[in-house]
Amino acid sequence: MRRVQYERSNGPGVLEVVAAEVPVPGAGELLVRVEAIGVTLSAIRRISEAQPLRAEVAGEVVAVGDGVDGYSAGYRVVGVCDADAYAEYVLLSVDQASAIPDGASAVDAVALMRSGLVALGALDTVAPREGETALVTAAAGGVGHLAVQLARVRGASWVVAAVSDESKAGFVRELGADEVYTYDQLHCGKQADYALDGVGGSDLGNTLTGLADGGRAVTYGSSGAIDTEDLLASGKTLTGFRIGRLAQRDPARYEDLRQEVWQHYASGLLRPVVHAEFALDDAAAAHAVIEQRTNLGKVVLVP
Repeated sequence: MRRVQYERSNGPGVLEVVAAEVPVPGAGELLVRVEAIGVTLSAIRRISEAQPLRAEVAGEVVAVGDGVDGYSAGYRVVGVCDADAYAEYVLLSVDQASAIPDGASAVDAVALMRSGLVALGALDTVAPREGETALVTAAAGGVGHLAVQLARVRGASWVVAAVSDESKAGFVRELGADEVYTYDQLHCGKQADYALDGVGGSDLGNTLTGLADGGRAVTYGSSGAIDTEDLLASGKTLTGFRIGRLAQRDPARYEDLRQEVWQHYASGLLRPVVHAEFALDDAAAAHAVIEQRTNLGKVVLVP
């Protein structure tokens, strides 16, 4: 089979496709013939830090290890692969796997599951109330474009979207955003009751600027410095969110969110958008799209 690996010599690291043996599933594992792989910023960061290549994958089960119940060859599944995920065949822990419903493609599955779970989990954490105003940052990205739609599903009366470039405004408006700003313009728009922050970093302060007094923000982006005096003076709150932590601490709730994502997809209320599909040989180009923040929706590798 073919697999992408990260190589670093004296110069910058590179992604290259190599020949590898098809892995053998161990206890509690599925061997999956991969049809689609989701590319995320967190995966790119892990690679640059020489950590295992972890990513969301979707495809067909071709073999199962000992102790696996509920799956057999022929099942179509989506889940997070913990290592060597950019490959034609991967091992997927059975507790990381979720069945793909009939009618859903593998590409839609990787565009929906992890990103949709992050967006929906962040919404749950911020506890939206009917009729409130929502702010979504990184709104054109893999998570953000789903968060814009889910905020409306969960009762937002007005959705403000923040993007890195004004050229993305039309895209997020088509998804349901009422106002669109770049991060440094957030003080100009309608102040939101709550924010779902996917950008973090130096722009986290701008996200809080876009909140009304007493507003709540949940961030699933990278960490960044904030002005705590502003939080105190205006009664705003900021909560960090990680979907992996929720999966470990409350697997029942995690499963509920997973089912809800599929329900909204089946009803047509949640529409995943794929920016582009890349071959394994073009993994570096897929990474560049994410790093340069030019994507509109999800970036996917298709072996």
